[in-house]
Amino acid sequence: MQESKLEEHPKENEGEEFGELLRYTITGYIGGLLFGGILDLSGFQRSAIGQWLVRTISGEGESLLEGLYAFRKRLRGGEYGMAEAYGWGKLIGMTFPWWIDWGSRALGVDVYGVEGFYIPFFYAMSDQMGANISGMLYLRRNSTSWRDALIKYLHHPVMISGLILIFLVPTGLFLARTLGFSPSTQVLTAIETILANLCWIPPLLGWYMKRRERNHQP
Repeated sequence: MQESKLEEHPKENEGEEFGELLRYTITGYIGGLLFGGILDLSGFQRSAIGQWLVRTISGEGESLLEGLYAFRKRLRGGEYGMAEAYGWGKLIGMTFPWWIDWGSRALGVDVYGVEGFYIPFFYAMSDQMGANISGMLYLRRNSTSWRDALIKYLHHPVMISGLILIFLVPTGLFLARTLGFSPSTQVLTAIETILANLCWIPPLLGWYMKRRERNHQP
């Protein structure tokens, strides 16, 4: 019964869709911490493969779940909404940091020092970049021109908050590494990635704005 209601009024229930994406993010955080703890206890504190997996789960675990969410939405049919576009974008963008991580290691970059600050940034935010691009394309498809789409983008709380985070997060990571922080264990790797992975903020804003709109409807 609830599912048919969602399909009947997709725009009115987009807030619930973003709420579901938010739960996926929390699941990724918990999974990353638990897996990091298991690796540390097993003696793999500095395992490169372990660090790759911990960062993927902590920073991009929600992207896998959000991609499944978007795929499920397509199978059910119905109107293509912003939350679904957001999920597809995050899934597409999640593999980019893998190449950066392993490429940096191959070039001899100290992934534990200041010079490697950008690696957790891409794990935490590359899916956000993909989501913003996908969201912009969605707005363009539902607009009369690129100018109209850009105006909608700049007034959309999910899109603009994601853009701000893309510039804010690397600054914080660089400062933390400069002050002496180093992801020397897998749990610390998970914590660093989780603190950088502020992708929960845009979905939270989307959920809040939609809920406020419904509460103010006559």
